[in-house]
Amino acid sequence: MLKPLGDRVILEAKDEEEQTVGGIVLASNAKEKSQTGKVVAVGNGRVLDDGKTLPMNVKVGDTVVYDKYAGTEVTYEDQKYLVVHEKDLVAVVE
Repeated sequence: MLKPLGDRVILEAKDEEEQTVGGIVLASNAKEKSQTGKVVAVGNGRVLDDGKTLPMNVKVGDTVVYDKYAGTEVTYEDQKYLVVHEKDLVAVVE
């Protein structure tokens, strides 16, 4: 499995619905990019100027909301992941 460095988080992005409420099927290029994902790995945290490590606020298994255009898409073992900085996470879904 991938191990993120520093304050990075690896997410498994959730796919958006392919139908609207009215039942219209959307083409893949018309769908909006998902903004929610499940945390599959977290880094050790951000290292401060004094050398201390700031712990992460999320843990593996959390469902999070992230900025729309945040992160880098990575494919590993035929699975697509999104690598984002912790600062790009907006909220944890409870």
